[in-house]
Amino acid sequence: MDLVPTVDIGDPSTTDLRELDRAASDHGFFLLSGHGLDDMIDRTWEISRRFFATDESVKGPIRRSEKHALGYHDRELTKRRRDNKEVFDYIDPLIGDPRGLNQWPSEPAELHAQLIEFFDEFAALAERTVGLIAQALGAPATSGDELTIDRASSSVRLNHYPIDDPVPVDERDDLAPLGETALGHHTDPGVLTLLLQDETGGLQANSPEHGWIDVPPRAGTIVVNLADAMQVWTNDRYRAAVHRVVPMTMSNRYSIPFFANPPRNTRLAPIPDLADSEPRYREFGWRELIEGRVADNYTDAGAEDIQISDFAMPQPA
Repeated sequence: MDLVPTVDIGDPSTTDLRELDRAASDHGFFLLSGHGLDDMIDRTWEISRRFFATDESVKGPIRRSEKHALGYHDRELTKRRRDNKEVFDYIDPLIGDPRGLNQWPSEPAELHAQLIEFFDEFAALAERTVGLIAQALGAPATSGDELTIDRASSSVRLNHYPIDDPVPVDERDDLAPLGETALGHHTDPGVLTLLLQDETGGLQANSPEHGWIDVPPRAGTIVVNLADAMQVWTNDRYRAAVHRVVPMTMSNRYSIPFFANPPRNTRLAPIPDLADSEPRYREFGWRELIEGRVADNYTDAGAEDIQISDFAMPQPA
Protein backbone atom coordinates (compact mmCIF):
# COMPACT_ATOMS: atom_id res chain seq x y z
CA MET A 1 0.00 0.00 0.00
CA ASP A 2 1.33 3.42 -1.00
CA LEU A 3 0.91 5.73 1.99
CA VAL A 4 0.89 8.80 -0.31
CA PRO A 5 -0.99 7.61 -3.40
CA THR A 6 -0.76 9.08 -6.90
CA VAL A 7 -4.11 9.99 -8.48
CA ASP A 8 -4.60 10.66 -12.21
CA ILE A 9 -6.71 13.82 -12.30
CA GLY A 10 -7.17 13.41 -16.06
CA ASP A 11 -8.88 10.02 -15.71
CA PRO A 12 -9.34 9.00 -12.06
CA SER A 13 -10.20 5.34 -11.59
CA THR A 14 -12.33 3.82 -8.86
CA THR A 15 -9.09 2.68 -7.23
CA ASP A 16 -7.69 6.22 -7.42
CA LEU A 17 -10.73 7.61 -5.62
CA ARG A 18 -10.62 4.88 -3.00
CA GLU A 19 -6.92 5.53 -2.33
CA LEU A 20 -7.51 9.30 -2.20
CA ASP A 21 -10.27 8.73 0.37
CA ARG A 22 -7.99 6.53 2.48
CA ALA A 23 -5.10 9.01 2.46
CA ALA A 24 -7.36 12.02 3.05
CA SER A 25 -8.89 10.29 6.06
CA ASP A 26 -5.47 9.49 7.54
CA HIS A 27 -2.87 12.20 6.87
CA GLY A 28 -4.37 14.48 4.18
CA PHE A 29 -1.75 14.08 1.40
CA PHE A 30 -1.85 12.65 -2.13
CA LEU A 31 -0.09 13.30 -5.45
CA LEU A 32 -1.63 14.43 -8.75
CA SER A 33 -0.55 13.10 -12.13
CA GLY A 34 -2.15 13.69 -15.53
CA HIS A 35 -2.30 17.48 -15.05
CA GLY A 36 -0.61 18.38 -18.36
CA LEU A 37 1.38 21.31 -16.91
CA ASP A 38 4.96 19.98 -17.07
CA ASP A 39 6.36 22.63 -19.46
CA MET A 40 4.87 25.53 -17.52
CA ILE A 41 6.14 24.03 -14.26
CA ASP A 42 9.69 23.74 -15.65
CA ARG A 43 9.67 27.44 -16.57
CA THR A 44 8.42 28.37 -13.10
CA TRP A 45 11.15 26.35 -11.39
CA GLU A 46 13.81 28.06 -13.46
CA ILE A 47 12.58 31.57 -12.68
CA SER A 48 12.17 30.80 -8.97
CA ARG A 49 15.76 29.59 -8.59
CA ARG A 50 17.02 32.65 -10.45
CA PHE A 51 15.13 34.97 -8.11
CA PHE A 52 16.54 33.40 -4.95
CA ALA A 53 20.04 33.62 -6.41
CA THR A 54 19.79 37.42 -6.51
CA ASP A 55 21.25 39.58 -3.73
CA GLU A 56 19.96 42.22 -1.32
CA SER A 57 19.84 44.84 -4.07
CA VAL A 58 16.94 42.90 -5.60
CA LYS A 59 15.30 41.38 -2.50
CA GLY A 60 15.66 44.35 -0.16
CA PRO A 61 13.30 46.77 -1.97
CA ILE A 62 10.45 44.22 -1.89
CA ARG A 63 10.79 43.05 1.73
CA ARG A 64 7.53 42.51 3.57
CA SER A 65 6.62 45.13 6.16
CA GLU A 66 3.65 46.38 8.16
CA LYS A 67 2.56 48.35 5.09
CA HIS A 68 3.34 45.59 2.57
CA ALA A 69 2.21 42.09 3.55
CA LEU A 70 3.44 40.55 0.30
CA GLY A 71 6.89 40.23 -1.24
CA TYR A 72 10.18 38.87 0.10
CA HIS A 73 10.75 37.65 3.68
CA ASP A 74 13.46 35.62 5.41
CA ARG A 75 12.45 35.48 9.07
CA GLU A 76 8.96 33.97 9.29
CA LEU A 77 7.72 32.16 12.41
CA THR A 78 5.91 28.83 12.75
CA LYS A 79 4.84 27.74 16.24
CA ARG A 80 6.83 30.66 17.71
CA ARG A 81 10.11 29.47 16.16
CA ARG A 82 11.88 30.92 13.14
CA ASP A 83 11.84 28.88 9.91
CA ASN A 84 15.11 28.21 8.09
CA LYS A 85 13.91 29.54 4.74
CA GLU A 86 13.31 32.60 2.59
CA VAL A 87 10.08 33.23 0.71
CA PHE A 88 8.38 35.37 -1.92
CA ASP A 89 4.58 35.81 -1.69
CA TYR A 90 2.02 37.19 -4.12
CA ILE A 91 -1.74 37.06 -4.68
CA ASP A 92 -3.93 36.97 -7.77
CA PRO A 93 -2.30 39.50 -10.15
CA LEU A 94 -5.75 40.49 -11.41
CA ILE A 95 -6.42 41.89 -7.92
CA GLY A 96 -3.04 42.45 -6.31
CA ASP A 97 -1.40 44.35 -9.15
CA PRO A 98 -4.03 47.08 -9.76
CA ARG A 99 -4.25 47.74 -5.99
CA GLY A 100 -0.48 47.83 -5.52
CA LEU A 101 -0.51 44.86 -3.13
CA ASN A 102 1.95 42.69 -5.02
CA GLN A 103 5.61 43.70 -4.94
CA TRP A 104 7.58 42.45 -7.94
CA PRO A 105 11.39 42.29 -8.02
CA SER A 106 13.40 44.05 -10.68
CA GLU A 107 15.05 40.72 -11.60
CA PRO A 108 14.62 38.30 -13.26
CA ALA A 109 12.86 40.29 -15.95
CA GLU A 110 10.63 37.36 -16.95
CA LEU A 111 9.44 36.59 -13.40
CA HIS A 112 6.27 38.70 -13.43
CA ALA A 113 4.85 37.17 -16.62
CA GLN A 114 5.80 33.64 -15.60
CA LEU A 115 4.18 33.88 -12.18
CA ILE A 116 0.99 35.28 -13.72
CA GLU A 117 0.83 32.18 -15.94
CA PHE A 118 1.52 29.94 -12.95
CA PHE A 119 -1.28 31.53 -10.91
CA ASP A 120 -3.81 31.17 -13.71
CA GLU A 121 -2.99 27.51 -14.36
CA PHE A 122 -2.89 26.47 -10.71
CA ALA A 123 -6.10 28.32 -9.86
CA ALA A 124 -7.85 26.28 -12.55
CA LEU A 125 -6.17 23.07 -11.38
CA ALA A 126 -7.22 23.76 -7.79
CA GLU A 127 -10.86 23.98 -8.93
CA ARG A 128 -10.50 20.61 -10.69
CA THR A 129 -8.89 19.12 -7.59
CA VAL A 130 -11.79 20.20 -5.38
CA GLY A 131 -14.06 18.41 -7.85
CA LEU A 132 -11.89 15.30 -7.61
CA ILE A 133 -12.13 15.35 -3.82
CA ALA A 134 -15.90 15.77 -4.05
CA GLN A 135 -15.97 12.60 -6.15
CA ALA A 136 -14.01 10.73 -3.50
CA LEU A 137 -16.38 12.01 -0.82
CA GLY A 138 -19.41 10.97 -2.86
CA ALA A 139 -20.59 14.55 -2.36
CA PRO A 140 -24.12 15.28 -3.58
CA ALA A 141 -24.70 18.13 -5.98
CA THR A 142 -26.18 20.24 -3.17
CA SER A 143 -22.76 20.63 -1.54
CA GLY A 144 -21.19 22.16 -4.65
CA ASP A 145 -21.80 25.77 -3.58
CA GLU A 146 -20.24 25.12 -0.16
CA LEU A 147 -17.22 23.00 -1.12
CA THR A 148 -15.51 25.76 -3.04
CA ILE A 149 -12.42 27.93 -3.46
CA ASP A 150 -11.89 31.49 -4.70
CA ARG A 151 -8.78 32.58 -6.60
CA ALA A 152 -9.30 36.10 -5.27
CA SER A 153 -8.45 34.94 -1.74
CA SER A 154 -5.77 32.40 -2.77
CA SER A 155 -2.03 33.00 -2.90
CA VAL A 156 1.30 31.65 -4.13
CA ARG A 157 4.62 31.36 -2.33
CA LEU A 158 8.10 30.63 -3.64
CA ASN A 159 10.18 28.85 -0.97
CA HIS A 160 13.94 28.40 -0.66
CA TYR A 161 15.29 26.26 2.19
CA PRO A 162 19.08 26.82 2.42
CA ILE A 163 21.46 24.70 4.46
CA ASP A 164 22.52 27.71 6.54
CA ASP A 165 20.49 30.44 8.25
CA PRO A 166 19.39 32.92 5.53
CA VAL A 167 19.57 35.85 7.98
CA PRO A 168 23.04 37.45 8.29
CA VAL A 169 24.77 36.85 11.63
CA ASP A 170 24.74 40.54 12.59
CA GLU A 171 20.92 40.70 12.20
CA ARG A 172 19.93 37.71 14.39
CA ASP A 173 20.23 39.12 17.92
CA ASP A 174 16.61 40.23 18.29
CA LEU A 175 15.08 37.36 16.32
CA ALA A 176 13.33 34.24 17.57
CA PRO A 177 15.62 31.18 17.53
CA LEU A 178 15.53 28.77 14.61
CA GLY A 179 13.25 25.79 15.09
CA GLU A 180 14.43 22.20 15.24
CA THR A 181 13.01 21.74 11.73
CA ALA A 182 13.41 23.91 8.63
CA LEU A 183 9.64 24.46 8.72
CA GLY A 184 7.75 23.71 11.92
CA HIS A 185 4.77 21.36 11.96
CA HIS A 186 1.49 23.05 11.07
CA THR A 187 -1.67 22.83 9.00
CA ASP A 188 -2.63 25.23 6.20
CA PRO A 189 -5.74 27.34 6.90
CA GLY A 190 -7.44 27.12 3.49
CA VAL A 191 -9.17 24.37 1.51
CA LEU A 192 -6.16 22.65 -0.03
CA THR A 193 -2.61 23.37 -1.15
CA LEU A 194 -1.11 22.41 -4.51
CA LEU A 195 2.62 22.06 -3.96
CA LEU A 196 5.57 21.72 -6.27
CA GLN A 197 8.57 20.21 -4.50
CA ASP A 198 11.97 19.62 -6.03
CA GLU A 199 13.89 16.34 -5.92
CA THR A 200 15.60 17.13 -2.59
CA GLY A 201 12.89 15.70 -0.32
CA GLY A 202 12.37 16.60 3.32
CA LEU A 203 8.59 17.12 3.39
CA GLN A 204 6.88 14.94 5.99
CA ALA A 205 3.25 14.33 6.98
CA ASN A 206 1.95 13.18 10.33
CA SER A 207 -0.15 10.02 10.14
CA PRO A 208 -2.07 8.96 13.27
CA GLU A 209 -1.42 5.36 12.23
CA HIS A 210 2.18 5.52 10.96
CA GLY A 211 3.69 8.61 12.63
CA TRP A 212 5.84 10.97 10.53
CA ILE A 213 6.00 9.73 6.94
CA ASP A 214 7.87 11.09 3.94
CA VAL A 215 5.99 12.74 1.08
CA PRO A 216 8.30 11.55 -1.69
CA PRO A 217 9.31 13.68 -4.68
CA ARG A 218 7.96 11.97 -7.81
CA ALA A 219 8.67 13.32 -11.26
CA GLY A 220 5.66 14.76 -13.06
CA THR A 221 3.43 14.94 -9.97
CA ILE A 222 2.02 17.77 -7.89
CA VAL A 223 1.58 17.33 -4.14
CA VAL A 224 -1.88 17.99 -2.67
CA ASN A 225 -2.38 18.55 1.02
CA LEU A 226 -5.77 19.17 2.53
CA ALA A 227 -6.24 22.15 4.82
CA ASP A 228 -8.32 23.38 7.74
CA ALA A 229 -11.48 24.40 5.87
CA MET A 230 -11.73 20.94 4.32
CA GLN A 231 -11.48 19.27 7.73
CA VAL A 232 -14.24 21.51 9.12
CA TRP A 233 -16.51 21.05 6.08
CA THR A 234 -16.17 17.25 6.29
CA ASN A 235 -16.62 17.24 10.07
CA ASP A 236 -13.22 15.53 10.59
CA ARG A 237 -13.89 12.88 7.94
CA TYR A 238 -10.95 14.30 5.97
CA ARG A 239 -7.84 15.51 7.76
CA ALA A 240 -6.05 18.83 7.44
CA ALA A 241 -2.50 17.70 6.78
CA VAL A 242 -0.10 18.23 9.66
CA HIS A 243 3.24 18.64 7.92
CA ARG A 244 6.82 19.85 8.39
CA VAL A 245 10.12 20.13 6.52
CA VAL A 246 13.24 18.60 8.05
CA PRO A 247 16.50 20.60 8.06
CA MET A 248 18.58 20.66 4.90
CA THR A 249 22.05 19.14 5.43
CA MET A 250 23.34 18.27 1.95
CA SER A 251 21.65 20.59 -0.54
CA ASN A 252 19.20 23.49 -0.76
CA ARG A 253 15.50 22.76 -1.23
CA TYR A 254 12.94 24.65 -3.32
CA SER A 255 9.16 24.40 -3.29
CA ILE A 256 6.19 26.38 -4.64
CA PRO A 257 2.79 26.11 -2.92
CA PHE A 258 -0.48 27.44 -4.32
CA PHE A 259 -2.74 28.03 -1.31
CA ALA A 260 -6.32 27.48 -2.53
CA ASN A 261 -8.57 29.29 -0.08
CA PRO A 262 -12.33 29.73 0.33
CA PRO A 263 -14.00 33.07 -0.40
CA ARG A 264 -12.72 35.51 2.22
CA ASN A 265 -16.11 36.07 3.88
CA THR A 266 -16.97 32.36 4.07
CA ARG A 267 -18.60 31.12 7.26
CA LEU A 268 -17.12 27.70 8.01
CA ALA A 269 -19.14 24.87 9.54
CA PRO A 270 -19.61 21.15 8.83
CA ILE A 271 -21.63 20.54 5.66
CA PRO A 272 -24.59 18.36 6.70
CA ASP A 273 -24.47 16.27 3.50
CA LEU A 274 -20.83 15.37 4.23
CA ALA A 275 -21.06 14.80 7.99
CA ASP A 276 -21.89 11.39 9.41
CA SER A 277 -22.22 12.61 13.02
CA GLU A 278 -23.21 15.65 15.05
CA PRO A 279 -21.28 18.82 14.14
CA ARG A 280 -17.86 18.95 15.77
CA TYR A 281 -17.31 22.65 15.03
CA ARG A 282 -19.36 25.75 15.62
CA GLU A 283 -19.76 28.16 12.73
CA PHE A 284 -16.97 30.71 12.43
CA GLY A 285 -15.51 33.09 9.87
CA TRP A 286 -12.58 31.94 7.76
CA ARG A 287 -11.33 35.54 7.85
CA GLU A 288 -10.81 35.19 11.61
CA LEU A 289 -8.75 32.04 11.10
CA ILE A 290 -6.52 33.36 8.31
CA GLU A 291 -5.92 36.76 9.90
CA GLY A 292 -4.89 35.14 13.18
CA ARG A 293 -2.59 32.71 11.39
CA VAL A 294 -0.91 35.41 9.28
CA ALA A 295 -0.36 37.66 12.29
CA ASP A 296 1.46 34.85 14.11
CA ASN A 297 3.82 34.44 11.15
CA TYR A 298 5.29 37.88 11.83
CA THR A 299 5.44 38.20 15.61
CA ASP A 300 5.67 35.86 18.57
CA ALA A 301 2.44 36.69 20.41
CA GLY A 302 3.43 34.52 23.38
CA ALA A 303 0.93 31.75 22.60
CA GLU A 304 0.35 29.03 20.03
CA ASP A 305 -1.23 30.26 16.80
CA ILE A 306 -4.96 29.94 16.17
CA GLN A 307 -6.27 26.50 15.19
CA ILE A 308 -9.61 25.03 14.11
CA SER A 309 -9.67 23.22 17.47
CA ASP A 310 -10.37 26.65 18.98
CA PHE A 311 -13.79 26.45 17.30
CA ALA A 312 -14.56 22.84 18.28
CA MET A 313 -17.90 21.96 19.87
CA PRO A 314 -17.87 20.12 23.21
CA GLN A 315 -18.24 16.41 22.52
CA PRO A 316 -20.13 13.96 24.74
CA ALA A 317 -17.91 11.81 26.94
